Amino acid sequence: MSEQFGKGEDAIRLGDFHFAGDDAVVPFEVQGLDARGRSVQLGAAVNSILERHNYPEPVSRLLAEALVLTVLLGTSLKFDGKFIFQTSSDGPVNLLVCDFQTPSQIRGYARFDEERLKQAISDGQTAPEQLLGQGTLALTVDQGSHMQRYQGIVALDGSNLEEIARNYFLQSEQIPTDIRLAVATLFDRDEQGAPKQSWRAGGMLTQFLPQSSFHEGENEKQNQQILDDHWREVIALTHTVESAEMTDPHIGAERLLFRLFHEHGVRVFDATPIIDRCSCSREKIENVLIGFNQDELQESIEDGEITVSCEFCSSVYHFDPDKLGSSQNNDDDKKNNDIS
Repeated sequence: MSEQFGKGEDAIRLGDFHFAGDDAVVPFEVQGLDARGRSVQLGAAVNSILERHNYPEPVSRLLAEALVLTVLLGTSLKFDGKFIFQTSSDGPVNLLVCDFQTPSQIRGYARFDEERLKQAISDGQTAPEQLLGQGTLALTVDQGSHMQRYQGIVALDGSNLEEIARNYFLQSEQIPTDIRLAVATLFDRDEQGAPKQSWRAGGMLTQFLPQSSFHEGENEKQNQQILDDHWREVIALTHTVESAEMTDPHIGAERLLFRLFHEHGVRVFDATPIIDRCSCSREKIENVLIGFNQDELQESIEDGEITVSCEFCSSVYHFDPDKLGSSQNNDDDKKNNDIS
C-alpha cells in the first residue's frame, strides 16, 4: 500500500493520511527524480537502549547514529535473518555492535577506553570520527546456520558514519547513495511535572535508481545529463534538512518527505515498526557453554557457578556447571549455536 502527495488539486494534504510516528521506517519513492529511500525517527526504541547502557553522552550519541544506520540498511534488504553492523578501531570507542533482526528488532552496545574517552572529552575531540579513529566497519547479513553469510568491509578512515556509508555503497554496489543521520535529546516533564530527558534519533537513506524510459532519438549524453541533474537535485534537497527536523516528533518522516519532495511527487509506502528487543536467551547461552571443554568451563567458574551477562541488554544468567546440558543432548550442532 502506498500514499502519494505532490502538486495539483489531487495532492493529498498532510492531515489526510496516517503518520507512522516514532520507531518506524517509512519507505519512499520520488519518481520525478528517479530516487527512492527510507526515512526513520527513533524515539522510545533508541531511548530505552541508551538509558539501559547509561554510557557517557558522546558514546551514547555515537551508538545512536550507528543504530539509525543499522535500521536504515537492515530494512532496505530483502531477507530473513540478522543484519549486523560492527566497528573495530583504534579510537577511544574501539567497538560498536548493532544488529537488526527481521522484521523489527534492534539492539546495540559499545566498548570504550574510559581514560582515553575522558581525555577526548576534555580536549573537545568527541566527533564520531574522532571517537572511532582508524579501523574497519563490517556489515554482515546472517540468514542462519544453513545459509551463506554475506559480509562487506569498509575502512574507518577518519570520516563520519554518513560519509563511510556513502563510500561503502559507491564502492560495493556502485549505487549513488546519500545518508543523513541525526541525534538529539528531548527535554520534557513527566506526569508529576519533574523535568526529564530522553534520546531521539533519525535519519534518511536516499538512492539514485533510474527507471525512466527516455524518448527515442535522445542521445546517451543527453540522457546522462538528465540523470545527473536529477541526482544533483536530490542531494541539494536532502542536504537542506536540519538535524532537528530529522528528530522532531512534531514533524515526522512523512511531513519531512513532503517538505523535501512535494514538487516532484513523493510516494510513501507502509512503514516497518522498530522495537528494542534482545534475542538472547538462557537456552542459547547454555548451548554455547555446552560446547566448551572442561578447562574452559573451569576457568569460567566463580563462586561455584558460571555467570554470563549479555552485553546488548545487560541480562544476567547463572548456571550450575554440574547441571549444564542435563536437559538436552550434548551434540555437535550445539557447538555452533550463537549466544545472540
